[in-house]
Amino acid sequence: MACARCAHRWPFRRLPLFALTGPSGAGKSTVGPALAARLGDRVVVLEQDVLWTAGLREPEDDGYGQPRFRSTWLRMAAMIQQSGRPVVLCGTVVPPEFEPLPERELFSDIHYLAYLAQDEVLAARLRARPAWRQWSEPRIAETLAFARWLRADAASMCPPVTVFDTTRATLDAAVDAACEWITARLPG
Repeated sequence: MACARCAHRWPFRRLPLFALTGPSGAGKSTVGPALAARLGDRVVVLEQDVLWTAGLREPEDDGYGQPRFRSTWLRMAAMIQQSGRPVVLCGTVVPPEFEPLPERELFSDIHYLAYLAQDEVLAARLRARPAWRQWSEPRIAETLAFARWLRADAASMCPPVTVFDTTRATLDAAVDAACEWITARLPG
């Protein structure tokens, strides 16, 4: 990496970022700890929601909202990858939210794997959450609409989003799928 002002150069690792994405209730946060247990010597697994705080989630008029939140995550992941291990970020994000950001250049690639489930299963999972999580029927309907959009458009996004259906998948099967997907894309 080189300073634009003085041209000073210093080493900077540009590794791939792995986005384990999908709607709420699809299984991302459940799979994350198991991924960390299996691949912790090769990647750093992080839960996106830990930074879902007031100052970072203020919507902006970019068509997708929360660019400060997204930029902060990209910066943090880029610094963590300086350890030599790529980051797996578990949270809802799609290519149009990361790819246009200036911080995108800090990574060699961003790969997206979306966990999705059939509407009735996803809705049941969300309704089963504790009341403090505030899953109202309108919020569930919004999540289902997002899931349908993601399923329909995943292959045509840039880059394309790989889809894994968690409707009937066991935890082990969902973890296996993510592990295989990640290891196939790790740098040699």
